[in-house]
Amino acid sequence: MTYKIPTIASLADTGLQQRLRHRIDRKTKPLGALGRLESLAQFVGLVQGTEHPALHDPQMIVFAGDHGIAARGVSAYPSDVTWQMVENFLAGGAAVSVLARQHGLALTVVDAGVNHAFAPRPGLLDRKVASGTADMLAGPAMTAEQCAQALQAGGDVVRGLPGNAVLLGEMGIGNTSSASLLLAMLTGEDLGECIGRGTGLDDEGLARKRSLLGQAMETHRAATSPLALMAAVGGFEIAMIAGAALQAAAERRLVVVDGFIAGAAVLWASRLVPALLGSCVWAHSSAEPGHRLMTKHLGVVPLLDLGLRLGEGSGAALAWPLIVSAVRILDEMASFESAGVSDKATN
Repeated sequence: MTYKIPTIASLADTGLQQRLRHRIDRKTKPLGALGRLESLAQFVGLVQGTEHPALHDPQMIVFAGDHGIAARGVSAYPSDVTWQMVENFLAGGAAVSVLARQHGLALTVVDAGVNHAFAPRPGLLDRKVASGTADMLAGPAMTAEQCAQALQAGGDVVRGLPGNAVLLGEMGIGNTSSASLLLAMLTGEDLGECIGRGTGLDDEGLARKRSLLGQAMETHRAATSPLALMAAVGGFEIAMIAGAALQAAAERRLVVVDGFIAGAAVLWASRLVPALLGSCVWAHSSAEPGHRLMTKHLGVVPLLDLGLRLGEGSGAALAWPLIVSAVRILDEMASFESAGVSDKATN
């Protein structure tokens, strides 16, 4: 199959931007006193194309997949943890499950390519491409057709869900390896600087991971196009996140990007359609060293910096209340005129 890349319109609208800025500036506060909440409210208004943005039916989507390279010891945890954590998500016991409940986020878990047969149940979507990717040291992680299938599936998941905001998370033992390679090969950053401890590798494990990923990078040097690169070193869940982000942006939904893995998917997708970034809020700055390189490369400043490195969409869920607050301030906070409050003296 062939993946049809969604069309994403530019959100640049100088007139709307000025009207939003005026509404924010006329609130009962000194100019700029609410700091980044003000620019966040303006950002959401631009994504939605209105001076009166509103958020409804936010969707937390966690894509899960296994990675063939995990068998070589690039993670501190065994691959079985992927399917076990999917069960934990569905049982409501994972961090993202708790946070989704707390903040009123509908949680959907997508089996993108987990090496396990799950029993059907509410909240779980079966979009399995295969039972994990191939070992990228022995060849491409996925075929071109599998890559296209995963990208398409990610978009289809978004199309099937309500709401005007998606929060993107993931689960997949070994997926920091794919994210590190995507970052290095897309940006030219030094691979060693892109690689972190992931789930908690010790020094020996980190050295092994760096050696193996260096070999993988050499193996796939010829994968220069975005699609070829994703097939070579990516993961099914990463490709589905990319497809989901592109589709959400095409529908003018707000895209809340979690951490390093989700960020790598969005970085990759932005090489297909740069306008995607105009719909993306970067939730937090991950403790993974590559994530700071990524956000610096993109020129974005995440909302939170809490030293998180869990994944799952946990950082996106934690950032969500800030986005809600920004929109509510724009909608509900009184203006100087409506409140009868004296404005700043002009003499």
